[in-house]
Amino acid sequence: MRSPWERPREGETPPPTYWLRPGDAAPLVDAPVPVPPAPPAPAGPGSGARPAELTAWEHLLAVLVALGGGVLGVLGALVQEVQAGAFVFVAAGIIEEALKPSGIYILLVRWPRLLADRYYTACLTALSGLVFGLIEAAAYILVYFPEGGPGFVTYRLTVPLMMHTGASFIFGLGIKRELVDWANGLAPFPKDSKRYMLTAMALHAGFNLAVVVLAIVGVLAFEDK
Repeated sequence: MRSPWERPREGETPPPTYWLRPGDAAPLVDAPVPVPPAPPAPAGPGSGARPAELTAWEHLLAVLVALGGGVLGVLGALVQEVQAGAFVFVAAGIIEEALKPSGIYILLVRWPRLLADRYYTACLTALSGLVFGLIEAAAYILVYFPEGGPGFVTYRLTVPLMMHTGASFIFGLGIKRELVDWANGLAPFPKDSKRYMLTAMALHAGFNLAVVVLAIVGVLAFEDK
């Protein structure tokens, strides 16, 4: 057995470490192979990456896309609700909540970095819901029931707007990067996303049902102009 003080012979690979006596030259050992760093995780809600600070222009872009998505959601919901026919009061909560965040879906796919975290995403989704609610209120006031009195206008610009904004905020809590993987068939639908989204849809559908019942019993009876 070789002494730990013995130097390696010519042609031998020295051990990783051995004791040196004073005056001995350090052994030549292979330098460690550098390990490349892991690629950064994609930014966006649910990615696990630390959100980077957004510039003012990036905040503005995110807000504009969210607002524009609310308009797209109105158009898509109109088509889907016409197809729903007699089941529109039940289907509206599902259809509208799924389509109101159209702009947020665009951000999630095209600019995921702009969705800094879950609550920022939820706030942007709430903006989409607010735009959707304002357009819906204008349609009811100016087109569907132009004969409605001031009470009807006040109602349309308060309670339904709060419902749309609040439900969209809850729905937005479930929008995360894993939804893109699900859409591409790479992962199951996230459980926590399902919980938030179903809660928002149930809230919306319950509100619609309550409005219909209250209108039938005469509680929501608005006088003409």
